[in-house]
Amino acid sequence: MNTLQNLTFQPQTIESADPVARPILEQAKKSMGMVPNMYAGMANNPALLDAYTHAYNSFRQHAGFTPQEQEVIFMSISYENGCEYCLAAHSFIADKMSKVPTEVTDAIRNNTEVPDAKLGALSRFSKAFIAKRGRPSESDVEEFLSAGYTERHVAGVVAAAGVKTMSNYYNHVFETPLDDAFASRAWKQQ
Repeated sequence: MNTLQNLTFQPQTIESADPVARPILEQAKKSMGMVPNMYAGMANNPALLDAYTHAYNSFRQHAGFTPQEQEVIFMSISYENGCEYCLAAHSFIADKMSKVPTEVTDAIRNNTEVPDAKLGALSRFSKAFIAKRGRPSESDVEEFLSAGYTERHVAGVVAAAGVKTMSNYYNHVFETPLDDAFASRAWKQQ
């Protein structure tokens, strides 16, 4: 039960969603085989669902990161923000779709050293970016660039931070229940 007792959004379905949210939910079902609980909840405010999915898809297509790197960023940001829903969902996606080595995802989930130097630098920079509220130190940036990333990638992390802020914060305030599909990668903030 939500600890914010006055928040009572009911998940929307493809049938009950408004005309802006409906095609987004239909596309989610088509591409994922399900409508994730987060999307069903966000559909209560079509501006949020539309903004989130547009920014998410744009990041995936245009930010300049590989699918593995994308999951490392999303997981690292979600870890830093303490989003149990997103860390579980992106762990699942990393395992099943992006083929991120489990040692890498487990290291991010456990806040231990990532066993790949470049992905480790990416994870540390993503976490530092969030922890320092978008003001990474010169040494944070220097380490990131020294690992082989560019200024374009710094801007890509900014885009990912925007995407994950929408989803992480939505899940915090509405305590989105974890979908059964992601349950094998459930995560609890320590």
